[in-house]
Amino acid sequence: MKKRAAAMFLAVWMVLALAGCGGKEEEPAKPAMEPTPMEEPEPEPEPQPEPEPEPAGPAGTNPLTGLPMEPEYENDRPVAVMFNNLKAAQPQLGISQADIIYEVPAEGGITRMLGVFQSLEGVGTLGSIRSARPYYIELALGHDALYVHAGGSPEAYQDLKSWKVDNMDGVNGGSDARIFWRDAERRKTMDYEHTLVTSGEKVQEYLDADHFCTEHKEGYSYTQAFAENGTPTGGTDAQHVTLKFSSYKTGLFDYDEASGKYLVSQYGKAHTDGATREQVSAVNVLFLETDISVIPGDTYGRLKVRTSGSGEGTFFCGGKSVHIRWSKADRNGQLVYTLADGTPLTLGRGNSYVCVMDPDTSSFTVS
Repeated sequence: MKKRAAAMFLAVWMVLALAGCGGKEEEPAKPAMEPTPMEEPEPEPEPQPEPEPEPAGPAGTNPLTGLPMEPEYENDRPVAVMFNNLKAAQPQLGISQADIIYEVPAEGGITRMLGVFQSLEGVGTLGSIRSARPYYIELALGHDALYVHAGGSPEAYQDLKSWKVDNMDGVNGGSDARIFWRDAERRKTMDYEHTLVTSGEKVQEYLDADHFCTEHKEGYSYTQAFAENGTPTGGTDAQHVTLKFSSYKTGLFDYDEASGKYLVSQYGKAHTDGATREQVSAVNVLFLETDISVIPGDTYGRLKVRTSGSGEGTFFCGGKSVHIRWSKADRNGQLVYTLADGTPLTLGRGNSYVCVMDPDTSSFTVS
């Protein structure tokens, strides 16, 4: 009996053991999850280079134009150069680089020009150079300028000596004549008298050798005021201006809005600088009326031109014109410009072209 009970117990135990060995059905394996695609990180912006600072302009001011210039030149005495303006002597060289151009009649209906340069830095060949007259000397003295010429009338030589004018002469100048030469190219096509030239470099070398005092005396100041826009308020339209000096010489000034300058023509075509290839132009154009007459008994018909005292005039800037008055205390005095009511005239920043004329023998039209 005991054996039978033990056998039954063993059988039941084996059944249970086999069931336990089969165990649970394995749960189906979960499908492997696809990895979530990782978002591409935003690329970091490339560092931008710091913008280059705008180059600072010169800290000084050109007293003749109101434009920036290196401070070292501000108190320098300018250089005034006599330019031949005969038709046969064209093109002039270097005239377009002048800060102020004075055009004044000479004998026989011709004109000559006096170019005034505050600095000769970068100025190349200048010419052709012509002779002095007293009124050109007086205009140069109004700027306390160093005067460059080639010869002169007897009266001009007398004045250069008695007025103690610091000058460089290409004809009777002794050692200073070495800064001049005869241009080989001009000699091929022009008369000998139209070939004498100098250069900004040669003149500056001569001045650097301490022949003259090259700075204004202490306390000197040039009183002309300038503004960014010198267009006269309430001015009359003046897009095209024609000045007939004589039957020989007529000048044209056409306003160019793009540049804000008057473009100059003469002898029926653009007045072009043979050195720079640029048309002569000016921000400010001034016509100064004065008394001009032939010197009694002068066999060459040389002129007497009044440059001191006062007179009427016309100012052109920005395509407009306005009536002005001019005055000059004496031969050494500066030219002073005022409006009709006596208010000082403000010029536009930039170069100027000044025509000295006699309304009895010259005339101009404006349109």
